[in-house]
Amino acid sequence: MSDAIPFLAPRADVLARRARIVADLADLLPPECLIHETRELVPFETDAFVSYRRLPLAVALPRTTAEVAAVMRYCHRYGIPVVPRGAGTSLSGGAIPQEDAVVLGLSKMNSILEIDLPNRVAVVQAGVTNLNISESVSADGFFYAPDPSSQLACTIGGNIGMNSGGAHCLKYGVTTNNLLGVRMVLVDGTVIELGGKALDAAGYDLLGLVCGHEGQLGIVTEATVRLIAKPEGARPVLFGFESSEEAGACVADVIAAGIIPVAIEFMDKPAIEICEAFAHAGYPLDVGALLIVEVEGSEAEMDATLKDIVEIARRHAVKTVRECQSATEAALIWKGRKSAFGATGRIADYICMDGTVPLSQLSHVLKTTTEIVDHYGLRVANVFHAGDGNMHPLILFNANDPEDAARAEAAGNDILKLCVDAGGCLTGEHGVGIEKRDLMRHQYSEADLAQQMAVRAAFDPGWLLNPSKVFPLEGRPAA
Repeated sequence: MSDAIPFLAPRADVLARRARIVADLADLLPPECLIHETRELVPFETDAFVSYRRLPLAVALPRTTAEVAAVMRYCHRYGIPVVPRGAGTSLSGGAIPQEDAVVLGLSKMNSILEIDLPNRVAVVQAGVTNLNISESVSADGFFYAPDPSSQLACTIGGNIGMNSGGAHCLKYGVTTNNLLGVRMVLVDGTVIELGGKALDAAGYDLLGLVCGHEGQLGIVTEATVRLIAKPEGARPVLFGFESSEEAGACVADVIAAGIIPVAIEFMDKPAIEICEAFAHAGYPLDVGALLIVEVEGSEAEMDATLKDIVEIARRHAVKTVRECQSATEAALIWKGRKSAFGATGRIADYICMDGTVPLSQLSHVLKTTTEIVDHYGLRVANVFHAGDGNMHPLILFNANDPEDAARAEAAGNDILKLCVDAGGCLTGEHGVGIEKRDLMRHQYSEADLAQQMAVRAAFDPGWLLNPSKVFPLEGRPAA
């Protein structure tokens, strides 16, 4: 990936006042909540989209909503850009800073404030990890449904920013379907409350606008999320197919039949081999593609649902059907899938795409994706949420070879355009960030983009919040 500067030009006046800004922030935060020495800033220079790196002006790590508001009031008063950051697991460059910006990290805001089981909600600070919410209510028979692969590390604030999903979103939905309310600090330091414990709040659905805002409308500091009762039972099953096309067609037919498993995950042969070498999950190695289908409910319900799915799979020449026989086996099956990105990183550099397509187009898009990557002389491993058509092709390349990196970026752009042309969209859960920003015009007309930017500017007229992300740099209004 080239390191051409994909950001707005740094503001020289802000850079010239760096020492004064750091001193002023030190008056607002205790010493342990402010980072400004160069060597200590290095961990914040990028996120999981490691192709681009920039050292921020400083990093603020507030502990409360009041401290977030104080930092935002100060930065707004002096025109200092702010880049919100959760755990830094963004795969689209959503948390990469720029030289004249203060990174506002929420890692110290990691408390669960309230568990309200009668109303089936939890109130948490934005720095609480996704998985920690489920762990806090597991003993009471509840869980928090969205489960990104990075749920061990990713935070609820970042999940809200990108509207994250996960393997079980097919049945339970993504973050927006499980979010009831937020406390949010606006660009000028004003604190607002949206939604709450009620299932439907009065007024405009600003909460729907905030979920997926990529840190451009405000800083979410607290969230009220929905808790769901654990199912009676759950059973993942492995289905092996001769080809990716057959597996994709099977997924489309399962959904078309009105069957909604809790999850349908896809791996092609390269992904199967990579994940099996890492997790030793017992994946079949003699197939061209694998589906992990999980059903839940009573034993009778699971048996009936699986019977219908197996009948559909047989119409697509399924080679392997293996039901897990224990909780240990089920955990291994999911370990392999959720470790896919890390396991791939053991063997090669890669970029991960995040396009979404209609299920009827899965077979076509999988076949064409392989053709695109072959055209650039690269390799691809496909692993994704097949049930909702959220594609995650991992394009393998050598990051130390600039030409190879450029080919990988070009292949990724072509795949995302393919997803849009097939009736889908540029992102399912990773967000636009920097990665897809310049492709927005492939999906949206100038009028569409202008309306979206007008909404953004209504919250942040000076474009100080995450200013170089989401929208193409050319054509945006002057700050």
